[in-house]
Amino acid sequence: MNSRHLIAMASLATTALATAPIAVAYQVDDTVMRGGIAKAEVTDDSGSLDILGELKAFDPRSMSSGARYLFSNRPGIELNGIAAFGKAAGSVDRLPLNLMIHVYPMGDSGSLTQPYVGSGLDYTHISEEELEGLDVDEPYGPAGQDVLDMAVTSYPLIGAFARYAITDAEVGASGAAPGEADIDPMIIGDGATFRF
Repeated sequence: MNSRHLIAMASLATTALATAPIAVAYQVDDTVMRGGIAKAEVTDDSGSLDILGELKAFDPRSMSSGARYLFSNRPGIELNGIAAFGKAAGSVDRLPLNLMIHVYPMGDSGSLTQPYVGSGLDYTHISEEELEGLDVDEPYGPAGQDVLDMAVTSYPLIGAFARYAITDAEVGASGAAPGEADIDPMIIGDGATFRF
């Protein structure tokens, strides 16, 4: 098969995918798994606590994951999180986990795109404090999320999300008065979603 035939076949396949009536309708008992890449921005505000200038909660690009279950065609529950790691003295490793209730306004519509919103609780596991004597409590706080999924076929989807949490951690260190660190991450990510 020559290159012109290959190009023609590729063009036809692309056109077919672009014009195919692909749609997704969420249903009762759907289980959905998601994985991808996320990037977080945090406030790093250590308040009155002076630890090498400020507490650092570094967030390079990280792996994100999530699992959700639908009670009906529209509401569902999701557990999600990302791996976020510290890099320097006065920094910490964070593993934020979120338990959320979601609402799918177009859940059973058979649409190409499926937006949904969620709110719930953020719990951040803190470990690997890089400064001797540094102690950071593991905070809880409210969290919200906006997501847009787009169908590739009826089961695999691609999507993007934005998530925000309000987390204030109590921080202490040897020789320093205790204080509070406002981490408050804004997380942006994308990835693939699979329905079962």
